[in-house]
Amino acid sequence: MTDQSPPTELYVIGPSSTGKTTLCNAVTKSLKLPAWCYITEVARQVMRTQGYTRTDVGTLEMQRAIMLAQLERETHAYDRAGGGNEKLILSDRSGIDPIVYAVLTAKDELQAHHKKSLLVGQPTFQSTLQRYRKARFLLLNPVAGWLVDDGVRSLEQHDRCIVVYREILAELGIQYDEMGAEMKDLSERVEWVVKEVMKSPAL
Repeated sequence: MTDQSPPTELYVIGPSSTGKTTLCNAVTKSLKLPAWCYITEVARQVMRTQGYTRTDVGTLEMQRAIMLAQLERETHAYDRAGGGNEKLILSDRSGIDPIVYAVLTAKDELQAHHKKSLLVGQPTFQSTLQRYRKARFLLLNPVAGWLVDDGVRSLEQHDRCIVVYREILAELGIQYDEMGAEMKDLSERVEWVVKEVMKSPAL
């Protein structure tokens, strides 16, 4: 009999230059995940194909485009995994990230609330939210010496960025773990992630 239990979803999130992609690539290699089970960063693809630049990061249009593209990739992977034997979907970032950057780039609290409400209120996001509340989220904190200019996001708001991530995750009822300077070795990070996701019912 085929096991039809839903796959575990693991979303690796956090400010730029905190090691998200490095960790995701290493976990994918360690677990030998099929390519379709690993959702690589969507934001850069959207920027490249739709003509956005760093100057557009503060626009609601860009963040909405990134969110919708991210959620589409997640849904496709989730639906495909549901019909097979793959039990883990790993994502480099999530639909939460555009909300965080919309808040960070707002000129004041009123605009931040407006932008956040519009993104959270997107029907596609609302339909995904119940899945997010059952998923695993790993929030990576900045590590001194790792921060580099990625040509997209500002390096000046890392501390504020972490605070906004925590606030939004809590507001949306999403549980998460954190990882930062206390665990800098990549092999240790991979070992922790693999151990944690293996605890999940679907694995």
